[in-house]
Amino acid sequence: MTLESHGPDTFVGIGPRYPWGGLYGGQIVAQALRAATNTVDPKFRVHSLHAYFIRRGDHEEPIRFEVDRIRNGRSFCTRSVIARQSIGAILNMSASFQVDEPAADMQIAEPPPAPPAGDLDGTAWMGMFERRFVPIESGKGRAVAWLRMADEVGDEPAEHACALAYMSDDLPTDAVVALLFPERRQGEWDTEYPFWSASVDHAIWFHRPIRANDWHLQDFTCHGLMSSRGLSIGHVFDANGVHLATISQEVLLRELR
Repeated sequence: MTLESHGPDTFVGIGPRYPWGGLYGGQIVAQALRAATNTVDPKFRVHSLHAYFIRRGDHEEPIRFEVDRIRNGRSFCTRSVIARQSIGAILNMSASFQVDEPAADMQIAEPPPAPPAGDLDGTAWMGMFERRFVPIESGKGRAVAWLRMADEVGDEPAEHACALAYMSDDLPTDAVVALLFPERRQGEWDTEYPFWSASVDHAIWFHRPIRANDWHLQDFTCHGLMSSRGLSIGHVFDANGVHLATISQEVLLRELR
């Protein structure tokens, strides 16, 4: 999440090469959120973001994040961020920030029954965060897992929001694939399932602060698959069942030719 300033409201970041080559969408969303947060007074807390993945990122190039200060209000601030590389824009994101205010705090969403993360085996494809899938009886179109950042995040709430954004692009695809291949073991890709996937658009609503180094439960359900796009919607809970965030994503799933 370390970004270098390259002029007014412009920041530059880098990313590692991931197992499939290129960049990971969650990284670009998290860095875009970090860039937007850099232009907002700390009293404002991000409450939502909406992003479109435009092109695949190149890990061999730096990423330029250009922030537009759409509105500065007394209660809300709005930012727009475009992430660019030499090929052009690779991500377009809008984010809204609010000053916390005293009001009713009510919760309807409830987490599914799940054993503690310590009782489950890990299935991680990279070392930045840990993931442990929860076995579920009705697995068609659903993916449930405990996740947490392995790297130390820090003390700022904004950094933990960025860390959640980083992890938020991981599980939605598993729910879509589980709808098409309910017999597939969660978290595994192999030649028996010759499909290619990519994130198309992404949204997060941050309801309550999260500690990204603590285990949190993500429960995703695919609500349908059409024109190669699967809609995946998930809820994020802490270990006490507190609803922390809601995530939605359209996942592009195409058969390899």
